[in-house]
Amino acid sequence: MIHPTAVIDPKAELHESVQVGPYAVIDGDVRVGAGSRIGPHAHLTGHTEVGADNIIHTGAVIGDAPQDLKYEEEPTRLRLGDRNVIREHVTLHRSNTLEEETVVGSGNFFMAHSHVGHNAVIGNDNIFANGALIGGHAVIANRVFLSGHCAVHQFVRVGTLAMMQGNAAVSQDLPPYTMSFGVNKLCGLNIVGMRRAGFNAEQRRELNFHYKRIFVEGNNVGATVAEALASQPGNKAREMLEFIAASTRGVCAHASRKH
Repeated sequence: MIHPTAVIDPKAELHESVQVGPYAVIDGDVRVGAGSRIGPHAHLTGHTEVGADNIIHTGAVIGDAPQDLKYEEEPTRLRLGDRNVIREHVTLHRSNTLEEETVVGSGNFFMAHSHVGHNAVIGNDNIFANGALIGGHAVIANRVFLSGHCAVHQFVRVGTLAMMQGNAAVSQDLPPYTMSFGVNKLCGLNIVGMRRAGFNAEQRRELNFHYKRIFVEGNNVGATVAEALASQPGNKAREMLEFIAASTRGVCAHASRKH
């Protein structure tokens, strides 16, 4: 189960079912759960906890030091859930302070060369395509899709079922169920994603109604959101509205593809 060329610190804790490929390096403060597979030349380091049934491909680096000039070699942490697929040369960095940790949930798919920065919090069942970049302290909810070479600025939040089109970038919060393109631009709701997630027609209509009122009609965002929240919206609409109301960075704005 462990290739003879792998370098594994005796203090590392690996479940007996873990597979480790050629020339992989696993340092002493790493724990790896049942059924996980570590590919060739992967490096697991730092105070890193890897859950069960993760597949880590060639050259991935999990738990290395944060890219932060203020970091001073503290034993900071990364926690990875279960059933994640981590493709070639993905980098997941540990936190920059002892008070926080970098957290990655379960069922995520990190395609080649994608990156998660220090102190980020990643939910479940997300897809990050090749070269997607997630900055430090960013928060990604669930079932988010980041297309190739997308960039999420540090401290930005991305809501459930949001989708970023190829090469898009956000430095403001991206609300749940929305789609973005370009830089901080919205182009509507992720209708296909909502249908696949089982949203019924009424839920989609309500979300579309609020989206138009907030982003398309030119109304004051804060006042429109407050009015909508007072109208006892459904659960899905409430999630979007509360996300916008809680934003401290501001949210992306609707823009026509013609602009």
